[in-house]
Amino acid sequence: MALTPDDVVTKQFQHVRFKEGFDPDEVDDFLDEIVVEWRKTIAENEELKAKLAALESGEAAPATPAAEAPKAEEPVVSEVPAPAPAPAAVESDAAPAAQSAGIIELAQRLHDEHVAEGKAQRDQLVSEAQAQAASIVAEAEKQGREERARLEKERTTLEGRITELRNFERDYRSQLRSYIEGQLRDLDTAGSSSGSTPVSAIGL
Repeated sequence: MALTPDDVVTKQFQHVRFKEGFDPDEVDDFLDEIVVEWRKTIAENEELKAKLAALESGEAAPATPAAEAPKAEEPVVSEVPAPAPAPAAVESDAAPAAQSAGIIELAQRLHDEHVAEGKAQRDQLVSEAQAQAASIVAEAEKQGREERARLEKERTTLEGRITELRNFERDYRSQLRSYIEGQLRDLDTAGSSSGSTPVSAIGL
């Protein structure tokens, strides 16, 4: 099936599911089809050029016999309009060339749009990744600050508890020492009192 400019203009590519843009394989296949049709057009152009050259050489050959015959003026006049098909051949040659140029221009435009879309998508992904990374870093810093504040609070609480225990230990030791010293004084007092008692008082 021959490719026409309308086919290029109305061509629609399928969108891929997991990313924006067109299917690269489908675009490549379509561009390959354009290249094939373009090569056909070039071959047709070469063939038309060869036919045009043949027509021009065929018209130049009968001109010599017409010059040798003195009474052949009417055939010469009748042959003068013969080159009229040449413009038609030129026009038919220019039309495929213009068509090829249009196809090439459209293919280039599709390629440029595809590249631009890919760059835009790349920039968007990079921007989203940077924003996500910044959000993750900010969240980690926030959690770090909260954790340091919690640990500082626990440290302050533990230091206060340690101070309380040290004060309790000091007070307990002081009270225990005072109690023991009091008991020792009581023993000393009781011993002194028993040593000074007369023997007769014991009931012997």
